[in-house]
Amino acid sequence: MKSQAAEIMSEPANTSEQSAKEAQTDISINVENVSVAFRSYKQRPTTLKESIISLMKDRRLRYYENFWALKDVSFTVKKGEVLGIIGSNGAGKSTLLRTLAGVLPPTEGKVEVNGKVDSLIQLGAGFDPELNAIENIYLNSSLHKVPREEIKQRVPHILQFAELEEFSHTPIKYYSSGMYARLGFAVAIDREPDILIVDEVLAVGDERFQTKCKAIFDRYLEENKTIIMVSHSLGQIEQMSNKVLLLSKGEVIHLGDPAEAIEKYRDEAYQTRLT
Repeated sequence: MKSQAAEIMSEPANTSEQSAKEAQTDISINVENVSVAFRSYKQRPTTLKESIISLMKDRRLRYYENFWALKDVSFTVKKGEVLGIIGSNGAGKSTLLRTLAGVLPPTEGKVEVNGKVDSLIQLGAGFDPELNAIENIYLNSSLHKVPREEIKQRVPHILQFAELEEFSHTPIKYYSSGMYARLGFAVAIDREPDILIVDEVLAVGDERFQTKCKAIFDRYLEENKTIIMVSHSLGQIEQMSNKVLLLSKGEVIHLGDPAEAIEKYRDEAYQTRLT
């Protein structure tokens, strides 16, 4: 009887542990108290002599102040969700994306990412303007450690999606911004990431290209993948996002319903906060 009672008593604990594990595996990105600081120099000695003179004069060796681009940012994104990030220029949106992508380590806090991440943070990042489209596909893919044979097999598909077959041997320095965007997007999505991080770079594409991008996003969500996107197109953010993060001067102002976040962004109180 005792053993049977012990089994009955242990069931709730096991159930709660299982629920906790399932909840944990459902999380795609977990950001805890992340802050990012940059050094802001007001004066900076360039020689040892200047440093010694300045030390004797001002009695200090530190010539910079910390500028906090992000301050104590926390949020989670589940698999299959779209997180929109909005805010004024200088709010910390691009810094946050770079931190999520692993390009910029946080000064404080931690970022946990479950899955393969790919990003379109800067137009043409990882491309050499002197090389043509095919050469840049090899270059960019090799930076992501994609095997050469696999790259070779994927080149035709990438060029077809980007609609650049006719210009595949043209150095990309002659490409328009739209052609750059199509090539960058086609290369990124071809790696089939679990988490796609997208900055404003897609805004340069025409309406037809944006429709193709939207179809890719829809497929990702059907496959339970995650999308993090920054855009000044509030209509696009409201339409596509499950929730929206509103930033101001590196701090979280709102996290939740897209319509409510956009309303707060447009509110006079937000604009007053910037001054």
